[in-house]
This record gives sequence, C-alpha cells and structure tokens, in this order.
Amino acid sequence: MARELERPDPDELLARIKADGQPAKGRLRIYLGAAPGVGKTFSMLQEAHRRKERGTDVVIGFVETHGRQHTAEQIGDLPVIPPREVPYKGVIMREMDTDAVIARHPRVALVDELAHTNVPGSRHEKRYEDVQDLRDAGITVLSTVNIQHIESLNDTVRQVTGVSVHETVPDWVIEEADQVELIDMAPEALIQRMRHGNIYPPDQAKRALENFFTGANLTALRDLALRATARGVEEQLSRYMHGHGHGHGRDDHGVHAAVCDRILVAVNHHPTGKTLIRRGWRIAAALKADLVVVYVEPDRGARAAQTVEDERHLRANLQLADELGAQVVRLRGNVAEELAAYVNANQVTQIVIGQSSRGRWSEFFQGSVTHDLMRNVHGVDVVVVAEAKAST
Repeated sequence: MARELERPDPDELLARIKADGQPAKGRLRIYLGAAPGVGKTFSMLQEAHRRKERGTDVVIGFVETHGRQHTAEQIGDLPVIPPREVPYKGVIMREMDTDAVIARHPRVALVDELAHTNVPGSRHEKRYEDVQDLRDAGITVLSTVNIQHIESLNDTVRQVTGVSVHETVPDWVIEEADQVELIDMAPEALIQRMRHGNIYPPDQAKRALENFFTGANLTALRDLALRATARGVEEQLSRYMHGHGHGHGRDDHGVHAAVCDRILVAVNHHPTGKTLIRRGWRIAAALKADLVVVYVEPDRGARAAQTVEDERHLRANLQLADELGAQVVRLRGNVAEELAAYVNANQVTQIVIGQSSRGRWSEFFQGSVTHDLMRNVHGVDVVVVAEAKAST
C-alpha cells in the first residue's frame, strides 16, 4: 500500500537551511505587465532556460499556462515540482507545494502569479507569502504580476476600467524586489492576440474584448505600468546616488537633479514666442519634464527701442506660458550671459530658442545669443527653431 512520505516541519527546515550556511535571503525578480497575454510567463520561462543552460539549478514551483500552447511548449525540459492537490467545495484545486520546493532547494524557482490567493486552509493566504518563505530559504524566485494587482493602484484601475480587482499584492513586495522587468506590448497587438485566440478561448475572448480588453483600458493600464517601472528606476537611481556620495543637487522627489529633464524656452517680444512655448511644452510633456519659460530684459538702449506692440506680444507670450503651467522667470542683463547662468545653475537639460529673419530680432536669435549660449553651456541640448512663424 502506498504511503505518503513524511514531510519535515517547514519551520525546522528553514532553520536547518540557514544553519547550514545558505544565503539568508534569495533574490526576487518580477516580470510586470499591463494585462494578461503580454508575455510575462513566456519571458520568465525563457530566462529560466538561459540560466539552466549556464548550469544553474532551476525548477518550476508553479507555472500557470492558461491553456496557451506556446507557453506550455516553453516549459520544455525544466524540472517541475508537482503541485499540491487540495479538495475544496467538491473541486480539486492545485497549489504550489512550497515545502517540496524548499526541500528540493534549487538555486532558482519559478512562481507564477504573485498576487494569487491560495485555497482556504493553506499555510498562507497569498502566494507572495509562500514566495517569502522560498526567499528566506535562500532560493531566488522569478515571478509575474499585472499592474492592476498592485494594491495602491486598485482604486485607479477601478476608476479607469470599471473593473474591480480582488487579488492584490502589497506595494512593499514590489518595492523589495531586486529587479522588476516590464514586459510591454502595444494595445493593438494585444487585442490582435486576443482575437486570434492566443490568450483566452473564443467565448471568453469575445467577452474580454467587449469589456476589459478595450483599446482605452489597455492604453491606460500600459501607462500605469510604464509609470510604475519608471518610478522604480528613479528610486533605484536615487538610492545608488545616495550610496555613492552623490547627495547634492536633488529635487523634491529625492532623484538626482541632473537626471530629471528640465526644458527651458527663451522668449522675447516677438510673436513667434507662442510657437516656441508650444514646442517646448510638447517636448516637456513627452519627457514628463519641467517647463521653464525665461525672458531676459535687455540693456537700457534695447528697452528704449521697444514699442507698445512689442510689450503686447511679450505679455501674450508670458500669459500663454502661465496658462500651460510653465514656470515663468524674468531676468535682466546680457541675454546670452543671463540665459547661460540660469541654465548652468538650474540643471536645465534642453533649451528651445527661435531663429527669426525679422528686422532687429534676426541678430538676437541668429547670431551672438545662440552662439554665445552654446559656448557657455555644457551637456545641454539646444533646439533652434528656424524661421518660426507667429501663431495665436
């Protein structure tokens, strides 16, 4: 008669592993996606094969293929720890056998769906807690999660998509990960995958395309995923800079100021200033950067030559800058010198100036100001908008 093997007490096993001199904590690498079907599990399996080929001991703790043929084929010859089969309300549920993974003690374990809720009666309510046990045993874990399952984004996801997500993972789990890799896919490509039956069966795919998998929802979720990944990179950079003694020049978010894009638009009394400001705003919006509009009041002789019409154009330029949310700065003195001094003192990364063929402003933009500015600033891109036309 077959007899179930006696399992060691998990707490005793963890204590024994640590006493044997194994690493105190395994690493965690998370594959983050905007939605199901972007290729998180597939990418995780590819990484597992790469490590196995390098001689690393890799096992599958739990991988959910969702019936996707390409994902199932990607498992290949990777060793699989059989899951626990747990009866629940007349149904047999499959869960990761955490104790068996710890007893096998591989170098790396794959554990899909980090936000998964375990069947009632399991030692832990959530799978991320099982992952913590593996890491405590010195096992490195590769895992996956979608952006809508991150706890702090739960309300945002509901507001954007109209879908309430009940399975979540605390933000600290993501923040403690050693690596978070974004698996990105354009919404149009993901919708095509859904239509071709590569994500869900036909009936389920049809419902998904009518509800969750709309272009608007996927674009919004993709934006959340990109922003979350960018924040993580900024935080890592901030910690790195702090740890290496680069504590100066930080902005209010703790990120090294030299890395944060800041766009400066130089304007004067010419009506083309509106065109320059709008160009600068588009650049700043694309880069998620700060926008500064600077007007340098020239010397006394030049001021005397200004007309009422000049003053009207200047007010209109600065008013547009204010309406677009730019920081408006007024300086006085030599135009090139004052601009260069401001750029060097305020970590500006890109300058937008205009080149005009109109009368006395031709020299202002075309000659000495542009050339002197480029000679006196370093590591800053200068965008010269040639023959800028006035706009309203």
